[in-house]
Amino acid sequence: MTWNLWWRFGPWERRRTAVLHTLRRERPDVLGLQEVWGSAAPGGENMARWLAAELGMHWTWSRSPVQDRWHGRNGGDTSVDVGIAVLSRHPLLETAELRLPAGDFPDDGKTALHALIDTPGGPLPFFTTHLNSGLDESAVRCAQVSALAAFVGERSAGHAHPPVVTGDFNAEPDFDEMRLLCGYKTAPAAPGLVLLDGWRFADPALPQGTWDMAHRDAAGFGSRPSCIDHILVGPPGEGGRGRVRLTRRAADTAVDGVWASDHAAVVTELALPS
Repeated sequence: MTWNLWWRFGPWERRRTAVLHTLRRERPDVLGLQEVWGSAAPGGENMARWLAAELGMHWTWSRSPVQDRWHGRNGGDTSVDVGIAVLSRHPLLETAELRLPAGDFPDDGKTALHALIDTPGGPLPFFTTHLNSGLDESAVRCAQVSALAAFVGERSAGHAHPPVVTGDFNAEPDFDEMRLLCGYKTAPAAPGLVLLDGWRFADPALPQGTWDMAHRDAAGFGSRPSCIDHILVGPPGEGGRGRVRLTRRAADTAVDGVWASDHAAVVTELALPS
């Protein structure tokens, strides 16, 4: 599962409860989260740690190294930072993070987070990220996915389970950056790396937009919500290991009148080895 939690915007205390309610209902085995808030003070409250404790999951967090724009959007409050996180029902064997490039655009401190997860089907190389969001920033997102692809290739080498790459890419499936990262509609960003977008396995009759859920005035591409959140999976391994069984949208309804986030989540089911 992947989900952008809309940081600490809006009625965040009520939204936090709605997020927890949704995750208890969905019960993901592995979860990539974006716009996760954490206290800037050592030992302070962290949304990922709180969710992990409530759900009985393991967790790791990557704090954005640049916080100025986020603090400015939240009234100048510097006590709470933003980052990305991975939660898992299975133990984390190792973790790593990568600083993504900003190119000629303002540096928003984007990172990618890796967790090698000890699943029943063998170690799973899992990644989550959050790319630049500007409508005119496709070029920097292409640079970011090039760095991400090299990171995925390096950290996935030698593992039987295909890599799983999740996140808010701020790009629809046909954007250059997604074609580059997936590597099957153009030359791959990293030699030999091919990732299948889970949305290719979704029921076309079901909704697939993930942004503009709570904010009807959000900028979109046409009259439909933007599909900018993705779960990408490498080709199946031996015995069908990691084969995509289905993909669907989740977290797309209010909980007790509260939208948990301005993004819907994406859920993908993967097969264990036959």
